[in-house]
Formats: sequence, structure tokens, C-alpha cells
Amino acid sequence: MSVRGQFFFIHQLYKKNVVIYWLTNQNSSNASLTGEQKGQAASRNALSMFPIFVAIQKVFVDPLAGKQLEKKPVCIFQMEHYASVRGEHVNPVFEASKDDPPHYDDGFSGNGYSNAEHRDLRPSVVSAFGHNTLDRAPNIDFYRNAGSVSGHRAIRPSLQELHDMFQKVSVNLSPATELGADGMPTDDAESVLPPEEKGGFVKFGWIKGVLVRCMLNIWGVMLFIRLSWVFGQAGAGLGVVIVLLSIVVTSVTCLSMSAICTNGVVRGGGAYYLISRSLGPEFGGSIGLIFAFANAVAVAMYVVGFAETVVDLLENNAIMVDQQNDIRIVGCITVVLLLGISVAGMEWEAKAQIFLLIILLVAIANVFIGTVIPATKDKNSKGFFNYHESIISENFLPEFRDGETFFSVFAIFFPAATGILAGANISGDLKDPQAALPKGTLLAIFITGITYLGVALCVTATVVRDATGNLNDTIVEGMSCNFSAACDFGYDFSACATKKCSFGLMNNFQVMTMVSGFGPLIIAGTFSATLSSALASLVSAPKVFQALCKDNIYQGLKFFAKGHGKNNEPIRGYVLTFIIAVAFILIAELNTIAPIISNFFLASYALINFSCFHASYAKSPGWRPAYKYYNMWLSLFGALLCCVVMFVINWWAALLTYGIELLLYIYVTVKKPDVNWGSSTQAVTFISAVNNTLVLSGVDEHVKNFRPQCIVLTGAPKTRPALLDLAHSLTKNYGLCITCEIFIVRGSRTDKLQELNTNLESHQAWLRSNKRKAFYAAVASDSLRNGSLSFLQAAGLGRLKPNTLMIGFKRDWRAAGAAAIQGYVGILHDAFDFEYGTVVLRISQGLDISHVIKQHIFSTTHKQSGTVGTVPKGEPFRPFLEGLTCTFLLSGPATLPQSAEMAKVNQRLVDASTQFQKKIGKGTIDVWWLFDDGGLTLLLPYILTTRKKWKDCKLRVFIAGQPGRIQQDKEEMESLLKKFRIKYAEISVVSDVSVRPSSESMKVFEDMIEPFRLHEGTKEMAQAESLRKDSPWKISDAELETFEEKTNLQIRLNELLQESSRAAKLIIVSMPIARKESVPDHLYMAWLDILTKNLPPTLLIRGNHKSVLTFYS
Repeated sequence: MSVRGQFFFIHQLYKKNVVIYWLTNQNSSNASLTGEQKGQAASRNALSMFPIFVAIQKVFVDPLAGKQLEKKPVCIFQMEHYASVRGEHVNPVFEASKDDPPHYDDGFSGNGYSNAEHRDLRPSVVSAFGHNTLDRAPNIDFYRNAGSVSGHRAIRPSLQELHDMFQKVSVNLSPATELGADGMPTDDAESVLPPEEKGGFVKFGWIKGVLVRCMLNIWGVMLFIRLSWVFGQAGAGLGVVIVLLSIVVTSVTCLSMSAICTNGVVRGGGAYYLISRSLGPEFGGSIGLIFAFANAVAVAMYVVGFAETVVDLLENNAIMVDQQNDIRIVGCITVVLLLGISVAGMEWEAKAQIFLLIILLVAIANVFIGTVIPATKDKNSKGFFNYHESIISENFLPEFRDGETFFSVFAIFFPAATGILAGANISGDLKDPQAALPKGTLLAIFITGITYLGVALCVTATVVRDATGNLNDTIVEGMSCNFSAACDFGYDFSACATKKCSFGLMNNFQVMTMVSGFGPLIIAGTFSATLSSALASLVSAPKVFQALCKDNIYQGLKFFAKGHGKNNEPIRGYVLTFIIAVAFILIAELNTIAPIISNFFLASYALINFSCFHASYAKSPGWRPAYKYYNMWLSLFGALLCCVVMFVINWWAALLTYGIELLLYIYVTVKKPDVNWGSSTQAVTFISAVNNTLVLSGVDEHVKNFRPQCIVLTGAPKTRPALLDLAHSLTKNYGLCITCEIFIVRGSRTDKLQELNTNLESHQAWLRSNKRKAFYAAVASDSLRNGSLSFLQAAGLGRLKPNTLMIGFKRDWRAAGAAAIQGYVGILHDAFDFEYGTVVLRISQGLDISHVIKQHIFSTTHKQSGTVGTVPKGEPFRPFLEGLTCTFLLSGPATLPQSAEMAKVNQRLVDASTQFQKKIGKGTIDVWWLFDDGGLTLLLPYILTTRKKWKDCKLRVFIAGQPGRIQQDKEEMESLLKKFRIKYAEISVVSDVSVRPSSESMKVFEDMIEPFRLHEGTKEMAQAESLRKDSPWKISDAELETFEEKTNLQIRLNELLQESSRAAKLIIVSMPIARKESVPDHLYMAWLDILTKNLPPTLLIRGNHKSVLTFYS
């Protein structure tokens, strides 16, 4: 309110025994003012106070004793501040309205916010700008998604609050999706930030959460069990290439992952989260399942590696069944124990990982130490001779055996490098994943890469490929040797050329134990490497799977989204991972399991790299990763490298992997999950649309490429379903369809603008949910005609510009005022002026069902009292509350706010309005092509016959002909339609169009226009002039006589239509044109009315008289 109003309010409080306290920033005591005189004095001095706070206390007086009983605080508020010098308002938004400042309460429910949301705002605050203002300084809380915090949340004031003094209501896209203040759905998985840390809730830093976890997962089963075999097969040269190639793949992937995860807050879900939020749910949903499955299989691979080591130890002592079955038994027991640790919680799992890391580091150091300790005779017989140039020279070149190749060996080794996502997989459990993931993962790749190369080269330089393990295989003086490196040390292992030996790089998987300084430490290290990797994978797979299920992309998997305990542990996911792991443990062959998961991991890495490339290529302003050490082309190279390696490793497995991905991608695309993550796919779609539109703007129009692009004056889309359905059938996926609503503004535009802004997104969402390929547009205007004029002039973009106007026939034209008729006819005139094709749809029952929708909403939210009609039990009723095709079958009597008879009328209206939603049965579309308008009157019905719903309807073409030329006119039309390649069932030539209509039809028309005639011929000249001046819109006798022939033509055509097309499913008629400033508006409306009266659904069509059909190729 204004300052004058504020002081008037305070003055009135004095009269009601209210004590007022002025609280100022001056060094004066608070004066208690209790009288009108003091109040006026305070008013005169108030402008010098800044800021002014008014504390109000209600004084309660005993009416009998006249004593003051108590003071209770009533309210405290801040006065509007005026500058002390000139008195100008420094918060003009309030002064402009001369009204109360906006009210903010905790619930704020009146403005579209839920009661759970609280605005941390006041009517005005003293800001850093030096004056009272509603504007807020930039604040990170303003950018959080709706629902991301509990309790009080800060929301910036809307533009309307600062400008127009009204609050924009938030829009519900669907019952399950609400928009927050930033336009994001509140039910999105990432709209809920992780809860603040509470006692017992585990959050890891970059070392414990990423570095340790990645190193343990990378130092897996291959380090102690298969690394020596890899270098024995590939040699030191190609072995280094294999390790470096793996490091290149993982390093490039890590750079891409670092860019993605520093482009916003990262939640739990690892690779699935990164890919889905970058490329969208289609890619993320497909790779999420595959990645979770790969981690589950990885558990089996690591456990089998552990079981192999245990069985090798037991082989020297005791075997339970046989080697393979022992691996299965030990593996199953092991995975049960690991499951117990995982279910115990992340804190126990983290402690176990640290313990295993210490053992593993000691074991690795033990290998390096063992290579410099002089070898014993026993070790010599097993191929270990310490460092020697001849050994590294002999082992440098590859020697592939048993059908192995470079890529088959690479396929077996590559899973050793796949632990780089171990930290990302538990991203939801990290304190700062944006900082932790790049730093911890890259450092882990560097450390483990150096370790793999160091250990491998040390072993390759000290152990020969083949050894018998027999101490007697020494060279006796005079014996010849096979010139191998072992000969230099006095051993002859030439027997390995004819029989399989048990020792050496190629034969013994426990080479590391033999080389080490203390063998049991290597066994412990092997246990540590395998168990830690298995434990990390056993934790990762359920976490990724749980994140996937939470997003509800695959609705059937929602069961696995539920978590348990303070850490939201995915117990159900653990059980599923356990079952998968046991199934693959039963294979009991490490070299068989490893290639299976290599392709799955490579597919995940390929998509992570492609995600980074795609996001960079899209150049979306939202792509601003904090991590700058990436390159889009390097990411693309990484993606292609992963794909190539997949096919080289195993081409059929690669095809199978991508086949599974493709099927999952198609499934998610068809299901269309209700999520919006702002993916780069959306950004590229936008760029593509803009570029294609720009390209299209440079293409000249051609008649062969003409297609109807419609402006459809539906109002709210759901209120005129017949008009929308017919327009949708014409445009479908091949043309532009804009449903338009015009808000008529009378006086202040504030309320209408609020309604317009509210409806924009909700109506577009309604079109999407009802599968209408159309856009919604709305304007606020002072009249229907001016609003439509805005659409006719400004709708569209470049060549994507409407060329056809569709409008419903105005059934109530006789009851409407002259201004309404002038506006309606004016819309048709404007369409002709702007060279639009014009289509008018008439259905006898009407088009507008908005009152039915309102009545249904009212009847479902209120219980009526008094005499009302009811719908009998089991009676169908289609209210169109959410969609246009649903039928509600009432299980009992439903009270409706209308009579039973009116309910039946409304039901007939609804049935007529939805007739174009159903498949049209066998019948005809009758085309009365009376005037050549360029072919639009013929093209539109032909397009309808190509649609699935109309395919059973045949075209019948009616033309006007002269009595002596009927056959000739028919042959000419047949020739023309044949050239146009338009199929038809029948051509009829109507030769009696010019016959005068019957007297009954003439009487109907005369009664129709009677209220709108001047009848000046029967009156005196002065009276006639007075009538013409008072009612210029009425039809004069002269005008009626001038257009008598055209009037008779419309009446006669209706008679012919009644005779020939009464049974048609749809009638198309050439629309008569009224010359501007010549034909009275009411006469023109009468022409349209009489022409289409008492007929099936009828379309009046008039093209812009430019050809839309051609018979040239």
C-alpha cells in the first residue's frame, strides 16, 4: 500500500487501543504513542526514519474495571521507505500498483507451491544495493531443483512478482510429474540431493573412495595369475603394447568421464548415470543393464581366479573331487562370504578394502624383492635365473601357442584394466565426486599401469618360457643344448619341445609365487587382489542396477530400486548379483569368462567417450565441465578405438553386445520414460532443427512439395477435439499443425496473461500425452479477430510457415451480436487477404465441449444438493478430463449438475466430437469440387484416405456440369484425376445446379435472415435512412437482390447435398467467397449455414488459388 494508506492504517489502530512502537535506526528511545495527536506527529516525522519497523501490540482492557489487562503482540511489519529529501519511492513495484506488497506464507499454496515448500523471502529487504528491493543477489540455492532440499528453501522472486505483481502458477505436466521453480520435474531422480551427513552415514574422500577402490579393482586376478602368461605368449615387446593399449583406452575414457562428472552434481550410478545424463535414457538405459551385468560377471571372474589359487595349493595336499569341481566349490563358498561383507554395509566393505590393499602392496613389493634375491637350485629348475640379458632377449618376441593371437591374449588381459569405474560406481557415496573422480581415477591408472609394466618386465627378464622343474635337467659336459637362455645357466629344457612342461612363463600360472622373496605373501597378495576386486564388483553392480531401477526406465525392475538401512543398501540387488555370479562361477574357466566381460566393459567405455564427444559437439551452453583437460576429438578416437578393439577381440561377441544394446535402446525409445535430463541428444536435436530450418528457408517452394500446414483455432486443444483430430489427420508427422487459443482481454491484462502463461506448458503436455503431433500457441488480444490476425501474420518460422487456416463453424451466429459476426467473418477475410487456404468444419451437434468438461470437473469435485439428474449405473460417459479417448464407466449412480435430458445431449455432443478418433468404417468421402481453388479441395480429402483411420473410405467426386456436356465433363475430370494420380470410386456430374430451389428451402432461408433485414423498401425514405444509419450491418433489399443468384446457388446446393451425400462419412464442399465491403456479414453467414445445414460432418474448403497439385514429374 502507499505511505498515505499505511499511516491511515496505523491511525485507525490508535482508536482501537493498539499500542504502536516505532523502531528506527536512530539513537532514540522507543516512544509509546497512544493517542491520535501523537500518531499524527509521528506521521510527520516518519519519513526521516530508515528503516521503519512497526511493532503492534493489542491492549486488552477490562470493560468493567477499565484496567489494562495485558499486551499481546499482533504483528510486526516494515514500512515502505521514501527518501528523506525528495520523497521518491525506491521500491517502485509497490507504488505502481498502489496495493499491498505480495504476501508470502509458509504454505504459499495459493500460488502453486506445495505446503512443504517455504520461501525464504519477505515483502522487501535492505540489500547490498542500498535500498529496499525484492530482487535477490545470486545464490546457489536458487539453482537447485525443486524438491532437492527439505524444510525452508530459497526461491528467487519471479519476474511477475517484480514486474506485474502476480504470481505465476506452477504447471502440472501430468499427475506424476510436477515442475519446480526452475522448470525441472520434481520427481526426477536427481532432483533430490543426497541428504546431509548424519551420524553413521558413510561418505568417502578421493583416496579411500576412489584411489584405493580403483587400484584394488585394477590390481585384480591378472596381476599374479595371468600377467606372466600374457607376456609369455606376447613377449615383452607386444606385452608392453597390450598393457599400453589398455592404458590408452582407460586413460582416454577417464578423461571423458572426468569432463562429464565435473559438468554438474554427480549422483550414484557410475557409468549408467554418466551416460544416461549425457546421451539420454535410451543410451543410458541400454548400457546400464549391460554394465551392471558385466560387473556381476566380473565377480565370478575374480572369484574363479581366487579359487584357482586355492585349488593349486590343495593339489599338493588334498583334492576334494577334481580340479574343475574344486574351483566351483571354493568359488561358491567364497562368493557367499563376500556377499555377507557387502550386505553388512559400505563401512565394513571399506575397512576390508584397506586391509586387502596393505596385503596387496606388500605382495607387489615382495615380487620386486624376490627378483634380486639369488635364485636357488629349485627355482632354477623351474626357469627362474634372476636378471639376464639373454632371458629378456629371448622373451622379447611373441610366441603364441594353442591358437592364441595378439587380440585373444589382449581380450584375456583387458579386464585387468577395467576397474577404472570402481570409484564412479559408488559416486553417490563420495563426499565430493566432482573433485574425487578425476583425481583418484587418473592417479590409479598411472600407479597400476606402472605396476603392471614393472612386474611384467621384471618377471619376463628373469624367467624363461619353458622349464621342466627337474633338478636333473642340467647340462653335462659334452652334451649339446638347444641354444635357449637356460643353456647359459647350465639347464637343458629341450624336453619341453616334445611334451608339455609344468613350469615357465607359458605353463605355470603361479610364477609370481616362485619368483617372490616369500611365496606365502604372493598367495596372500593373490587372495587380496582377487577378493578386493570381487568385493568392489559385488558392491558396484547392485549400486548401478539400483540407480537404473530408481529412474524407472524399465518399469518391471522397480522392485530392485528399494534400499535398506541408513546407507540405502540395495539388498535385493546384492542377491541378484550373487545369483549371476554363481551361475558364471560354475563355468570354472578364467580364460572363458574374461572375454565375455571384455566386450561389455568396452561397450560402456565407448559410450562414455562418445557421451563426452557428443556433449562437446552439441555446443550446448549447459556443457561447462570444470575439468578442462579433455578433447572432443580424443574422446571420439577413444570411442572408435573401443569399438574396433571389441570387434578384433571377438567379432561375434561384439555383434551380440551391440545387438542387445540396440534391442534395449528400441525398447526404451518406444516406452518413452517420463524423464528429462537435458541430454546432449536433445541439444543436437535442437541444433539439427535450427540448421534444417535455415537450410529450408533457402529452398524455393515447389508444388510437388506442398503439404497442408495448419493454424487451427481450437481454443484450448481439448475443447474442440473434432477440429483438432481432423487437422491432425491432415498433418500427422508430415506437416505443421499449430493449435491456437486467443485470450480476450477486457481492461487489465494481468489475469489473462497469468492464465496464458499457465496454459502454455500444460496444453503442450496434453498434446504430447494424447499423441497429437501439434504445437500449442496462445495470444492475448482485445478481440478474436485481432488475435487470429497475429497468428496469420507471425506464426511459423521460415518455410515452416502455416498455409491453411482451420476454424469451426459458428453455430450460434444468429444469437451472437453484430460485432461477433463481424469478427468471425473478418477472420475469413483476413485469411483470404494473406493467401491462406481456408477450411471451416461443421458438425450438426457442435464442436465446443468445454462446458461438458467443466461440468464433469464440477461433478467430480462437488456433491450437488437439490434436484439433479443422474447417469444410470453402467452408463458410459466421456468427460475428456485427461484424454479424449478414454471412457469412464460409472460403477454407481453419479450426480451431475444438469438434468438427465441435458446429460444425454452432452453425451451426443461428446460422441460427435470424438468420431474422428475412431477408425472410420466403410463409406465415402464426397468431394463437391465446384470451383477450382488450386486443388486444395481435392488434395485434403485425398490425404485423409491415405490415413489408417480413413483407409476404408472411397472418394466420390461431384462437379457441376452443363446439361449438354455431362459425359464430356465427366471424361475431362477422369483424365485430370488420372493425371493427378488420385484414386476415386465415382465421378458424378451435377447438371441441375442452376435450378431454382424449392419454396420450402427458400422459406427456411428467408426465416434465417429475417431478423437481420432492413426492409427499407417498405418504409419511407427518411425512416429507411435512419435504419440504415442505426444498423449498417443489416441486409438491405438492394443487397439481397444483387446477390440473389448466389443465394439461390447455396440453397440449391444444400438440396443436392441432401439428395446425394446424406450417407457420406464426410462431405467436402467448395467454400463460397464473399467479396469484401459488398456482401453483408450476416448474409455470408447465412450462405454458409444454409449450405451445410442438416448434413453429416462437412468441410468447407477454399484454397488460395495457387496450384497445390501437379501432374508433372
